[in-house]
Amino acid sequence: MTGDHYFTAEPNAPAQAREVQFTVAGRDYTLASASGVFSASRLDPGTAVLLRKAALPDPATTGALLDLGCGFGPIACVLATVAPAATIWAVDVNERARELAAANATGLGVAGRVHVAAPEEVPADLGFAQIWSNPPIRIGKDELHQMLLRWLPRLAPEGVAWLVVARHLGGDSLQRWLVEQGWQVGRHASQKGFRVLRVTR
Repeated sequence: MTGDHYFTAEPNAPAQAREVQFTVAGRDYTLASASGVFSASRLDPGTAVLLRKAALPDPATTGALLDLGCGFGPIACVLATVAPAATIWAVDVNERARELAAANATGLGVAGRVHVAAPEEVPADLGFAQIWSNPPIRIGKDELHQMLLRWLPRLAPEGVAWLVVARHLGGDSLQRWLVEQGWQVGRHASQKGFRVLRVTR
């Protein structure tokens, strides 16, 4: 495998600054992006479906929410905006993505509640009321499964995880695998070839 990918820890290619605009729940967002991160030039279609179809937290939501594989931070920024009483953890292996996510949180005035971190920087004893992810399917099934086996058990007893996966990239097989691991999984919505999965204990 050659060149940089969105799951590269430290992209080598120069960062070409970009700007991504989108609307979620009636609010317009303009976020900074750059080459070398996932979906650098637009809101990823899967992420758009997730934010449109999953049940966003409300202003009364508290606790820690996880954006797993945050990229430049669109999910984390939306969560921090709609759930002002919650704390958001934005986690990504890509250093450039983390820098952008932190900058975008600052730009929205929510940096005090958005903790941007590499996976190993998240406190081991921290549990999450919600987990949100457009998981990196292209890292391969084994690595994807390892990632989910690492983070889903940190879901609070009454918590919920929202995942979006393209059907043609294995959305249905991932649902079956999660059920085999003992999770309660419902296909909450389907749109534009994507499955939005609701995962609970």
